Amino acid sequence: MTVPAFLDRLSGVRPSGTGFVALCPAHDDRNPSLSVSEGDDGRVLANCHAGCSPEDVVAALGLTMADLFSEQEGEGGAPPARLVAPLPSSAPVGLTVADYASGKGLPPEFLVGLGLSDMTYQNAPAVRVPYRDIDGGIVSARFRRALQGPERFCWKRGDKPLLYGLDRLGDARSSGHVVLVEGESDAHTLWFHGVPAVGLPGANQWREDRDAAHFAAIPKVFVVIEPDAGGDAVLAWLSRSAIRDRAWLVRLGEQKDVSDLYLSDKDRFGERWEAALANAVSWEGAERVRREQQRAETWAQAKALATRSDILADFASAFHRSGVAGEDRNGKLLYLAVTSRLLGGPTDRPVSVAIKGPSAAGKSFVAQQVLRFFPEDAYHAVTGMSERAMAYSTEPLSHRMLVVYEAAGLAGDFASYLVRSLLSEGRLRYETVEKTRDGLEPKVIEREGPTGLIVTTTNVSLHPENETRLLSLTVADTPEQTRAVMIATANPPDETDVSEWIALQEWLAIKPSEVFIPFADALARKAYDGATRMRRDFYQVLVLIRAHALLHQHSRETDAEGRIVATLNDYAAVRDLAADLVAEGAGASVPETVRQVVEAVAQVRARGHNHATHEQMGEVLGIDRSAAGRRARHAISLGLLTNEETKRGRPARLVVGTPLPDQQQVLPPPDALANWATGQLGSGGADPPPPQPTEPEPSAPAGPVAAPPPPWRQRKEPTPDTQHVKCDDYLAHQTHHVRRDGRFVCELCGDTAEESAS
Repeated sequence: MTVPAFLDRLSGVRPSGTGFVALCPAHDDRNPSLSVSEGDDGRVLANCHAGCSPEDVVAALGLTMADLFSEQEGEGGAPPARLVAPLPSSAPVGLTVADYASGKGLPPEFLVGLGLSDMTYQNAPAVRVPYRDIDGGIVSARFRRALQGPERFCWKRGDKPLLYGLDRLGDARSSGHVVLVEGESDAHTLWFHGVPAVGLPGANQWREDRDAAHFAAIPKVFVVIEPDAGGDAVLAWLSRSAIRDRAWLVRLGEQKDVSDLYLSDKDRFGERWEAALANAVSWEGAERVRREQQRAETWAQAKALATRSDILADFASAFHRSGVAGEDRNGKLLYLAVTSRLLGGPTDRPVSVAIKGPSAAGKSFVAQQVLRFFPEDAYHAVTGMSERAMAYSTEPLSHRMLVVYEAAGLAGDFASYLVRSLLSEGRLRYETVEKTRDGLEPKVIEREGPTGLIVTTTNVSLHPENETRLLSLTVADTPEQTRAVMIATANPPDETDVSEWIALQEWLAIKPSEVFIPFADALARKAYDGATRMRRDFYQVLVLIRAHALLHQHSRETDAEGRIVATLNDYAAVRDLAADLVAEGAGASVPETVRQVVEAVAQVRARGHNHATHEQMGEVLGIDRSAAGRRARHAISLGLLTNEETKRGRPARLVVGTPLPDQQQVLPPPDALANWATGQLGSGGADPPPPQPTEPEPSAPAGPVAAPPPPWRQRKEPTPDTQHVKCDDYLAHQTHHVRRDGRFVCELCGDTAEESAS
């Protein structure tokens, strides 16, 4: 939120120094005591000199602390421009219970019976609306100051928003249904007509952890969807809520809300309301229709791309035409990583990426150009971000990528912890305490995933616990790449139409998203096992394979469970792109740039010098001193070079450290996995065991004998000798089911069953 938007919600605004003062909404303020200004990072700073906490101030406005943070994008993370003119002060407001009753067409005595009362707030009349808990006790109060306008509501100091009408949920449980509406006035109208209802204090004020449990015992929840941004907000949180499977969407035609429906024809309200309920559509049905419509629309636009045999090659061509020079490999891997957000397997998490390189190397440009090929709901990008904004922001992150330009914004311990939580669990989870009227209380903040992370950084490496959870891409820093970039800059790129690429991603998002890799077991048995980091990197490889298969699903088969079946083509494509990166992460090889810099130091010393400087290395390699220094730091971090200069600010004195390792293959060639297709996975893809003697079979007619189908193509029902072994993954493990000591045993997961069970 910006300062102007925040001031829009306040009264008595006037300039003061470099900021503004206004009447504090958290207490009955008669002399402006709230100072409002803009922080260096763009956030809104609010300070009440009468003692109200910032939490009290934002709660009184129906906001959260996260709303104070600016997430505006800007070149290089620069803070937004300062305000140059004050906002005009808002018009005076004032409302009584009688005014409110007249405006809503309800008897004043009915409203008074609900607890509404007159009061004075900031020198003007207002209506106090009590909020009750499920037992009927008043736990909060909101003040209504006008019938219309952005500042018609505010909360009592220290009170927090919650659902309105919780004490009436007993009636809803008895009737088997409840109506969820926006605001108190719609709830008042329905209560007046004997309809069980609960009000949201604002369209986006639903809190899943706070609210969903109240509806657990109610079979049917009617949700009124208003034809505006508020209705869209309700649909957005409803699509992620546990109540969605019991939700029925109510639309009121030309009327905006329940109050309008009542005021437009009071005598026929009951009849029209019953008709609206009769026409309600289940959320599931509405979602199915929406997806079918979207599938048809997106397929018409995405078909040409979706049916191509090598979509990544087409992407590389379009990526180059968009003005990016020489970063095809990084672009392809980044495209696959963002696509991996759509995977829907029970253990799938998106691939997270760190794009590394010196300042001005084009790290952010590469990321931005790749993201142009995705719909905006695929990612949430920020340039500069306060650590706590990451936890408190209400921006949805499920099945999205969080993109942070310049990882310096994540250098603090708190931010590093949040990133580690996101990378290890695929979601953000943060335990804190918050101040309430009863003192400090524990609170758990969770941002549901799965969520992937993309960061750009000038650092050679990040926090060690985060580094091993990221796929590291390095932009080229060679003179040849610099020349290519300058040529691309001198020749404006084509206006690449990315609409079909966006349609492709939208089509993928509504198609089956679980992928099965039949050769995963064989790959695990043949991949490099000499480094513990491979335990994490191997998972990343599998996710990239699944993402490639998901992308090419139109030309892939599905198994009996409806999963997309990956092929060796998917593995070959991922191996070509990522094998060397995986090898470098596992220490099985070193980047070519590091190998070159170590050899350059050896050459300098061979010329008679005791040490090598960055400048001398740059001369040998034909690169500038800065690039040579960056490569040297990487080599030092790997122990391949040693800097014998101990004083800061002095030229480096580099000598060769530990010997360069031999290049080792970490991922086997695709042909080593070829016999997965014949079902011979029991020995990890090795040659099958020799045949055992068996009873002679009856003679069969002469003719060709078909090869047995691979495991994922075999019958849907298990054979009698294995069906009682309940594996975690039957299709992947079935060839490891053996008879041993009168029991059936899975050699992989150890599950057993008695032989007599079959």
